[in-house]
Amino acid sequence: MNGFDLDGLLTFWGRRWDDILELVGEHLAVVVLSLAIATIVGVLIGVAVWNRPVPRSLTIAAAGVALTIPSLALLALVTPVFGLGWTPTVFSLVFYSLLPIVRNTVVGLREVSPAIMESAKGMGMSPLKILVTVQLPIAWPIILTGVRVAAQLTIGIAAIAAYVAGPGLGQLIFQGLSSLGSKNALNFALTGTVGVVVLALVIDAAFVLVTRSTTSRGLRA
Repeated sequence: MNGFDLDGLLTFWGRRWDDILELVGEHLAVVVLSLAIATIVGVLIGVAVWNRPVPRSLTIAAAGVALTIPSLALLALVTPVFGLGWTPTVFSLVFYSLLPIVRNTVVGLREVSPAIMESAKGMGMSPLKILVTVQLPIAWPIILTGVRVAAQLTIGIAAIAAYVAGPGLGQLIFQGLSSLGSKNALNFALTGTVGVVVLALVIDAAFVLVTRSTTSRGLRA
């Protein structure tokens, strides 16, 4: 791989700007889609097990073990089932996103004060209404933190998904690694890597804004 050349990198960006932006859009799209699915599934699982000790422990333990599976290994395993491209990528990103979302949902719901729960029950609220109008709003900042952690995981793993022809900036990284010694090998790899880092920072900043705007003033630290 040739040495770093800033002028060459800027020229590379200028000539391929449209392609780079398209890959950024694909990367963002697959992350947002996967996070949306994982958030729905993860919160539902957390709601189902938060007050049941054995299922709760088993669910969190299973999600923790699942997270230890190397991403390349998982992608290789699901490819024969789902083929190449978006489907194995989304499946893998949802798979890895579940642990922080489920865990934080459980923690958030369990941290709601028993006194608040009793007050709501004393007002005649049903368990479902207490969950929807009391517990989930109070637990929301903690749940959103879990989604935020999952977002950072998925951004990085989405780059690795280029191994199975997944969308996004990983294509640039793999193209650079597969063309070692060529003129633009380093430019491809650097562009993909920098793009992933910048996207991670932008999404993290977006989560900070979302957290502030969707959390009631009484719950803000």
